[in-house]
Amino acid sequence: MSAVAWIAVGSLVSWVWLLLGQGFFWRTDQRLPSRAAPERWPSVAVVVPARDEAPMLPVSLPSLLAQDYPGSAEVFLVDDCSKDGTGDVARALSVRYGGLPLTVVSPGEPEPGWTGKLWAVRHGIALARAGEPEYLLLTDADIAHEPDSLRELVAAAETGGFDLVSQMARLRVASVWERLVVPAFVYFFSQLYPFRWINRERGRTAAAAGGCVLLRTEAAVRAGVPDSIRQAVIDDVSLARVVRRSGGRIWLGLADRVDSVRPYPCLADLWRMVARSAYAQLRHSPPVLLATVLGLALVYLAPPVTLVAGLLGGSAVAAWAGGVAWAVMAGTYMPMLGYYRQSLWLAPLLPFTALLYLLMTVDSAVRHYRGRGAAWKGRTYARPEAAPDQ
Repeated sequence: MSAVAWIAVGSLVSWVWLLLGQGFFWRTDQRLPSRAAPERWPSVAVVVPARDEAPMLPVSLPSLLAQDYPGSAEVFLVDDCSKDGTGDVARALSVRYGGLPLTVVSPGEPEPGWTGKLWAVRHGIALARAGEPEYLLLTDADIAHEPDSLRELVAAAETGGFDLVSQMARLRVASVWERLVVPAFVYFFSQLYPFRWINRERGRTAAAAGGCVLLRTEAAVRAGVPDSIRQAVIDDVSLARVVRRSGGRIWLGLADRVDSVRPYPCLADLWRMVARSAYAQLRHSPPVLLATVLGLALVYLAPPVTLVAGLLGGSAVAAWAGGVAWAVMAGTYMPMLGYYRQSLWLAPLLPFTALLYLLMTVDSAVRHYRGRGAAWKGRTYARPEAAPDQ
């Protein structure tokens, strides 16, 4: 066989393995377990780190204040040195909407060795623990919750015996680029961290979605959170790892009633979001970067390329293997498109989206070596940690 045919066969074998051996990552049925109400509703402190989030808060914060929770709950918003009046907007919204008690604090610039978000989370948790809450809900300032969100999270944790329950908020898909890139972002995440593997009682895979994490306070103390992950850029995965390593049970799934309201109308916005942390995920390793690029090329780019090359060059094996691999790829992507209520005709475009992610990852490495790695809202972390092992 020709080299093109061998590449096509290799890609097809890779897809068969991914289809059957990667925790059925392509399925979208890992949703928050339906649980009966616990005998007693534990107290909860909601911690919201916020930096320059004044435009998002009018959409997100009222949804937290309006939580229909039978137990004791309060919200702590940590204004991380915002320059747009984030704290004032939060206070005004609390006065206007009422609901759960709101406390707004500003801890100042982070100390060396801390990322800004985790510095804010640290102060929020410290303030919240004065009231001895049994759970901490860590949620971002661009996340909107349905009124029963907290109730459902706590019920799942209490009756399921979980120390960490996390939902991947449904991201916004309004612009053309959001429709093309966002569902693939979640698809790639679930391929890297299959939810079924995460949710095994004795599983070794660990991950969470930082926009919505319910954490048992006792588990946070046992895992040393957030001090143990203070340098992590990919803080949600780091959090899940230290909780699991300290003996905690974790659960992660797709959300039905938790949504991200942050818009990414242009490709440049999405590009910055991915490039900010992609190389950190690869632990700033050139060999891992090279392996990732080659892997993406074999798995996602080779099927359409070898199909066309086989048809033009008269190689039946290359055309057949490339075509089948492309069909399997598109088929595994369709459930995620369905979850995001997008046209299934976007599925065959996944190789193009994968090419964009490949370029974003390479750009993330370039930014890192130029001293602009993990840049976010005016801060740059030259050598941040991805997900510390200890």
